[in-house]
Amino acid sequence: MTSVRRRLFSILLLAAFLLVGGLASPAGAHPMSTSAVLLDVHDDRVEGEVQLPVDRLAIAVDRDLTRTSVLGEDRAFLKSYATRHISAVGEDGTSWTTTLGTGSVRTIDGTAHLVYPLTIRPPDGQDVTDFDLRYDVIVEELLTHKVIATVRYDFDRGILKTDDSETLGVLDWDTRSLRVPAGEGSWLKGFATTAQLGIEHVGEGADHLLFLLMLLIPAPLVAAAGRWRTGDTSPRRSVVRVVHVVSAFAIGHSLTLALAASGVVHVPSRPVETLIAFSIAVSAVHALRPLVARGEVLIAAGFGLVHGLAFASLIGDLGLDRGSLVTTLLGFNLGIELTQLLVVALVMPSLLVLARTALYPAFRIGVAVIGLVFSMSWMLERATLTSFDPFEGVQTWLVGHPLLVAGAVAALAAVAHLRYRVTWTAAGK
Repeated sequence: MTSVRRRLFSILLLAAFLLVGGLASPAGAHPMSTSAVLLDVHDDRVEGEVQLPVDRLAIAVDRDLTRTSVLGEDRAFLKSYATRHISAVGEDGTSWTTTLGTGSVRTIDGTAHLVYPLTIRPPDGQDVTDFDLRYDVIVEELLTHKVIATVRYDFDRGILKTDDSETLGVLDWDTRSLRVPAGEGSWLKGFATTAQLGIEHVGEGADHLLFLLMLLIPAPLVAAAGRWRTGDTSPRRSVVRVVHVVSAFAIGHSLTLALAASGVVHVPSRPVETLIAFSIAVSAVHALRPLVARGEVLIAAGFGLVHGLAFASLIGDLGLDRGSLVTTLLGFNLGIELTQLLVVALVMPSLLVLARTALYPAFRIGVAVIGLVFSMSWMLERATLTSFDPFEGVQTWLVGHPLLVAGAVAALAAVAHLRYRVTWTAAGK
């Protein structure tokens, strides 16, 4: 017990150090700065605003832009550029009038944005009907940029009865047009959009995926005398342990996601991102040698709280907090859980087969060491101790080819099952 307490105390001490170090560092904006289109639909017009992050805009137009220049020497050029890339078309194919007002600079989510008032009117004084918003500001040049469109509706004689918006959809390189309904909001569409963003965030986030993988590796094993052993662990018992791990992580991140997204808890993004890297390091060490019995469940629950703060930060950075909070939380969380279940379904059967072979110790140690190296690199970069991550290319490739990675593990499991059936009882040798 003393040894366990000493290990846990060391982990908490290092976590506190990273948190303090992260707070002392300047908290940079989330790397995924996005544009936003906010629409208010009235009977005879659509009003709103367009929010363009200055740093992304500068890349798109290939100019050195500053908070001063966008309202000075670049003012006319930028307004002309934005106007050319925003239009609206009615159901009958008729173009609607789209007007941008005088731009201003506003800090949103810690990033300078050029903000234009937007007015859209149907022709000849007609009432607003369903129309297509066609928009490719910035996304026509930046493949990874996203534009979050939200909408509110005029339900009572020109008076917006609610401050809640619904997420209309996401514009990007592949999607440059959205249908805007005139009569009512679409709760289901907003829910589906935020669920898709949850799936994309976890599916494209190497850190979240690696954390989950590090927790799955020991699931087919049992901890005994400070080592991982195959013992008589049955597939059913391993599946139960996986369910416990995934459930613990889900409970942890759901709790802080709700608290942070609703404004009850706020932690700067840099210490959160640093602690996420640290969580991977802890889970990797646990995959090498058990820190404590059933430690993967405790790690999943404890660090799930930290991952929830990161998810909440993303909701703010994407502008999803402009929509209905309940819809956003439910949809985004569903997307996260679906992605986790998909990862488990793709990887866990192969791990169960491999765990019954003599190759699993080498596989477990090799993957855990890779996870530890990646996490240390992330920690150094996110704590601003290094300026770049030398493994970013490898991580991007792995995340971009999930089926190939899962297929390789499955092939290894099949070969190992046929040729190297387990003869050891100790998986930690």
